[in-house]
Amino acid sequence: MRYEFRLAELLGHTPDRRKRPGTIKAIVEYTGLDRHQVASLLKNEAKYIPLEALSRLCDYLVEYGHASADQLPGALFAVKPEHFWEVVARRRKLEICVGVRRPDNDMAPESAWVVASDAVLMGEVLNGVTTLGGTDKLIQTEQSRQLPSHPELLKQTLVWSPGHVAEEDAIERSTKVYETFTATAGDKALICLGSVKSNPVVEVSIAETFRATPFKSEDDVEKASDRHCPFFLRYRDHDPHIASASAGMRLSKTEDAKEPGIYYEKADGTWAYAGGQDTALVFYVYRESLGQLEMVLSGFSGRATRLLARTLANRSEEFWPPVYQENYLQVGAFIVQYQASDGEGQSDDILRTDVVGNPTVTRIPAEAIARRMRMSHAQSAEENPATQPV
Repeated sequence: MRYEFRLAELLGHTPDRRKRPGTIKAIVEYTGLDRHQVASLLKNEAKYIPLEALSRLCDYLVEYGHASADQLPGALFAVKPEHFWEVVARRRKLEICVGVRRPDNDMAPESAWVVASDAVLMGEVLNGVTTLGGTDKLIQTEQSRQLPSHPELLKQTLVWSPGHVAEEDAIERSTKVYETFTATAGDKALICLGSVKSNPVVEVSIAETFRATPFKSEDDVEKASDRHCPFFLRYRDHDPHIASASAGMRLSKTEDAKEPGIYYEKADGTWAYAGGQDTALVFYVYRESLGQLEMVLSGFSGRATRLLARTLANRSEEFWPPVYQENYLQVGAFIVQYQASDGEGQSDDILRTDVVGNPTVTRIPAEAIARRMRMSHAQSAEENPATQPV
């Protein structure tokens, strides 16, 4: 069993330099610990912590009301997840976000609807979280049985799908949902079902991870490698074309994306076309020092979404471990390609929840994600030149 240090979570501290409230300075002044040591503990990068330092931190947490004496030092430690479903199930709070559509010009609440494939995917998420993908009894040890195996609080959130309300209304609602999630204290997860075509919270989460501006197109960058995001969804002509840092119609000014579908950057910096209708994306970012998980489960089409649900049920191990890891940050990014179905279009196909598509899972290279993280760090340094590195 492995453990992680949760000082940042108890304090509500974020690694984003734009949002830091002087936490490090306050801890240093109270405890007398070294600034770099405190920064390392906040990012869960410290290899060890002396008992004296642990005692001072506990005093600080009690003094300022972040924890009670009877909770410490245990509240500072949490079990590090070792499986895909476990990283979700161990969160105390789970929020599932789905896009909602409606008939034209009909704002009546009872007329709003969620597509069938998203409902199937949500069912599989709930199954995976509550049973750890059906392996709960198999992977639990005597110690882990003492830990909660599913979230204490489940919340469902609905947002407008683009094209069904005014674009500014869809953006406003999705931004509010994301900001409410990140502002809430405690160990938590946000799972967004669908792509940016149906769920604009997907755009906000991905943009935040890679320090892009959400709902701002990057189709006009000089070259595809300048994109903030290492994967790209090319809209179909009839899709709602909401401006997006992770989606659009072109890879760059000079590089076309001829076919609708999902593209991704390879280790050598070139871009590959993964596929269209029968392609899906699994993306997550886990900020372990905060206990904060964000996940996107997205099929390019309805059939791909139902196929992804099946893959999560049968082959969730394909999505663990994460592709990219820093001590305080883990990023998983996977493209799932399915074999096209000869029976597409059968009248009962849309009602099936057991469709099988022979998935091929491709891990987006760690090199591609690392390049984006370096871009993010450089951008942060330019925006905050006077900020001490922590």
